[in-house]
Amino acid sequence: MHTEPAETILLHARDARGVHRFTLNTPRSFNVLSEAMLDALQKGLDAVATDAGARAVVVGASGKAFCAGHDLKEMRAHPDQAYYQALFARCTRVMLSIRRLEVPVVARVQGLATAAGCQLVAQCDLAVAAQEASFGVNGIDVGLFCATPGVALSRNLLPKQAMEMLLTGDFIGAEEARTRGLVNRVVAADALDDEVERMLQRLLGKPREALAMGKALFYRQLETGMEAAYQLAGQTMACNMAHPVAQEGVQAFIDKRPPAWRS
Repeated sequence: MHTEPAETILLHARDARGVHRFTLNTPRSFNVLSEAMLDALQKGLDAVATDAGARAVVVGASGKAFCAGHDLKEMRAHPDQAYYQALFARCTRVMLSIRRLEVPVVARVQGLATAAGCQLVAQCDLAVAAQEASFGVNGIDVGLFCATPGVALSRNLLPKQAMEMLLTGDFIGAEEARTRGLVNRVVAADALDDEVERMLQRLLGKPREALAMGKALFYRQLETGMEAAYQLAGQTMACNMAHPVAQEGVQAFIDKRPPAWRS
């Protein structure tokens, strides 16, 4: 198996606006989530979490595939349940780190996203896909039910849609993924970066504090009953309304002027 130097498997850049860009960069192995790749992603996500100026994250990939899931050759070389438990715990930590970031995370999907690669797309807050992209959780084809990818997938798709993908291993195209709720936008490959940038512009035009409160609340309330969800939502809205950004935004609306945080 070809292995790339550790320093190049994940490219990480930050622009002056606070947008962090991660690029999975092992195209010859279809950008699999090897141990090294998971470690690199975790390091990058931890860096975003401590960046007070961070505004958004874009997760993309080089080559024809977005991500082909876990490294099956690496997994087969360690036929031990304790190893597998540690590996999946490491992957879960990466996925939960995406969830816990205060800023929106956008998947930029230019090609195949399968198994844990499809999980990565589903775990991101937003996703933009090229028309050529395809999505699947096909571990079942090698006798491995994609249990951990199913956690994120089932929180994007309706239950029977998710179960069909998990039980059959069948792939869906980009337009079907948009229809089912896995991605937000589908565009031509040569328009992918422009569409991601348009989405970023929309996000960057909103106050960071309100987005952070909203993202945290959105996912917390999904896991609760309706009454508890309303209690959480009411608390969040009260905190948000009392915050200076909302006070300024409402006053600007009353004054019929742009809010100061947009300047």
